[in-house]
Amino acid sequence: MEGTLLFFGDSITDSARDPANPASLGVGYVNQIASRIGYKYPSPARRVINAGVGGNRIYDLERRLESDLIAHQPSLVTILVGINDTWRQFDSNRVSSIADFRAAYERILVSTTTRIAPCPRLILMEPFVLPDPEDRRTWRTDLDSRIAVVRDLAVQFNARLIPLDGLFSAAATRAPASYWLHDGVHPTPAGHALIAEAWLSNMNF
Repeated sequence: MEGTLLFFGDSITDSARDPANPASLGVGYVNQIASRIGYKYPSPARRVINAGVGGNRIYDLERRLESDLIAHQPSLVTILVGINDTWRQFDSNRVSSIADFRAAYERILVSTTTRIAPCPRLILMEPFVLPDPEDRRTWRTDLDSRIAVVRDLAVQFNARLIPLDGLFSAAATRAPASYWLHDGVHPTPAGHALIAEAWLSNMNF
């Protein structure tokens, strides 16, 4: 694939990238994807952008949509967001209703599909959590509702859906949750590899 591939999300996408360096991809799944694509399909015309920012909720993505996504006019957009909308309700009582989450996510997708020409390919990735530490189990009902929103929007906007929540749950039957996610949320190197592999297996270059 030629053009600009942009990854939009929170700390899972950010993964220690240098915000002062537009070419920085961090050390996580974005870097792994870019490396694999670059090796298998070499093209100087391709650009990969990591637009992840740690701690972001859906509203933060919407606030920086213009500068961090629209301005780049990408040909492919991948979005991974939602876990902080759940997490902040449990650790700081910052409420993010499911209806507001859906509305903000939908506005992002409407802008992305109407203000970029030609319309970019869309990939929506499910937010995910594993029950390690144990208190993450209490997040499940809230996060499940957000996952349902992402699935609905994937249908509505004809986007490719990558079911990461189910993939991590399945992986946790082969090795402990902590093998894949440090704190039930942030991926280990193996967890980032899982995301990268799931993304790559869903693409046709």
